[in-house]
Amino acid sequence: MEKLYYLDSHIRRFTATVLECRAAGKEWEVALDRTAFFPEGGGQKSDAGVLGGVRVLETREREGVVWHRCDAPLGVGETVEGEIDWETRFSRMQLHSGEHIVSGIAYSLWGCENVGFHMSEDSATLDFDKELSMEQVAELERRANEAVWADLPYRAWFPSPEELAAMEYRSKKELKGEVRIVEVEGVDRCACCAPHMYRTGEVGMIRITDAARHRGGMRLIMRAGRCALEEAIRQGKDMSALSALFSVPVPQVRGAAEKLKAELENTRALLNRSEKLRMEQQAAALAPTEGNLWIFEETAGRDAMREWCNAAVKKCRLCAAFSGRDGEWQYVMASGSMDLKKMANTINAAIHGHGGGKDMIQGSCTATRAEIEKFLEEFHG
Repeated sequence: MEKLYYLDSHIRRFTATVLECRAAGKEWEVALDRTAFFPEGGGQKSDAGVLGGVRVLETREREGVVWHRCDAPLGVGETVEGEIDWETRFSRMQLHSGEHIVSGIAYSLWGCENVGFHMSEDSATLDFDKELSMEQVAELERRANEAVWADLPYRAWFPSPEELAAMEYRSKKELKGEVRIVEVEGVDRCACCAPHMYRTGEVGMIRITDAARHRGGMRLIMRAGRCALEEAIRQGKDMSALSALFSVPVPQVRGAAEKLKAELENTRALLNRSEKLRMEQQAAALAPTEGNLWIFEETAGRDAMREWCNAAVKKCRLCAAFSGRDGEWQYVMASGSMDLKKMANTINAAIHGHGGGKDMIQGSCTATRAEIEKFLEEFHG
């Protein structure tokens, strides 16, 4: 079988002869004498498209044969025209070729080995075995785009065993048999079976959108080409909308958001203190009883409920504070005479809840207010 995607990664249309067609469940598997449809490999998903007027859903290589999974059969011996879904293929090549640039530069600058790689339709996840500072991540992104602007050629070939043995190249695993090398001179040389760009300029742009420590190394999320452009457009629209909401120019949006966050935190702290004081005063006004005391609130926070229980626990056998509505309650309970830790399972079973604790128990429950009040009226520990 002639693999046209190795001869020219930019072939979109081709003609071929059908060598075999066999049923595969509700679909059909077709083998050709030549194909430009890339089977899944190297982290890149398989191509889809049209072959002889029927849809090619995916392609897989088995024992050197690329099988095209189609939604209808094709006649053996028939000459058919194939056309790959070029927009999807091109976007994937942009992302994959961009990943080689990023990984190659990280390796050459800091000795980072790429120990994990996953491509989705709009981003790639790269796992490096060494941690990088945010300054290094920024430098990596800048240098990767400089390699794009330099419009360097990609070279892909199968070196002889002797050439391969003398060559330094990146590979995540030990390889046997023929090894295909993809190289951008001065940037990266890596073992890879996937189709790539002609030149780095086709990658368009590279953006590292997230970076975090991961298993002793670094996990990066990157986008390239069309995916990077589309995200930049979305973010630009979001920033323009925020600019309008805050009534400030785009460069001042971050400062306006930080100011608003600080104001909200101060307001929330004041409300919490006010709520806790109200709950404490409410509990202080309760008359002592040998039974149980409880309260229902719509929006009280856990801190306020704990404050109420701390004040009420001295006046009763069991005190309980609930916040929310029927079927969606948060609760806090306390007792000065009962071991609630041991009783938590019994209490939760009665109010359809889950939670626990030691001196106080807290959690959530789905019982109605009427069910909870009936339980508290009858519960004596």
